[in-house]
Amino acid sequence: MSDGSGSEGETYEVEKILDKRMVKGKAQYFIKWKGFDAEEENTWEPVENLDCEDKIKDYNKNAEAKKEKAGKGGEKRKSEATRKEEPKEKKKTKDKDDNKPRGFARSLAAERIIGATNDPGELFFLIKWKGSDEADLVPAKEANVKIPQIVIKFYEERLNWYDTKDGDD
Repeated sequence: MSDGSGSEGETYEVEKILDKRMVKGKAQYFIKWKGFDAEEENTWEPVENLDCEDKIKDYNKNAEAKKEKAGKGGEKRKSEATRKEEPKEKKKTKDKDDNKPRGFARSLAAERIIGATNDPGELFFLIKWKGSDEADLVPAKEANVKIPQIVIKFYEERLNWYDTKDGDD
C-alpha cells in the first residue's frame, strides 16, 4: 500500500485471476493481489494494466476448457455466476494503488465532491472523504444513490444563472 509519498516505483504482484469480463470490447480481469487477502481488495483491471501474460493465458485456457466441459447446461450456470459477481464489482482508478479499498468500500463518510470527469466514458465524481487526505473517483451512478445531498450541493455550487434582462428596471 502507498505511504502517501506518491512514489511511482511500487508494483503489486498478481496472485490469481478470478474472472474475466468484456467492457466496450476490451478484456478486464478480476485480480486477487498477492499479500492482500480481503475479498474487497480484489480489483477489475484492464489487460494493459497487467504484467502477467502467463497467468492470463492460463486463465483463458482454463476458462475455455470449463466452457467446453460444461457443454449443454453450463451456460445457464455461468450466467448466474457472472450475475452473482457483479455486485462485488468496484470501479477503481487506474493507478498503482488499485489493490486498496476505494470509494465507498473505504467505509468513510463523504465530505464533498471536488471534481468530476467522464474520462472512461462514464461520469465519475472525485470525492473528498472525512478524515482522509486521499480522494477517490466514484461512479456518479453510485454517488447519486449513496450521497444525493452532496451531489446536489456539487451541482448547485456550479450553476451559472444568467440574467436575460437588457438592463436594470
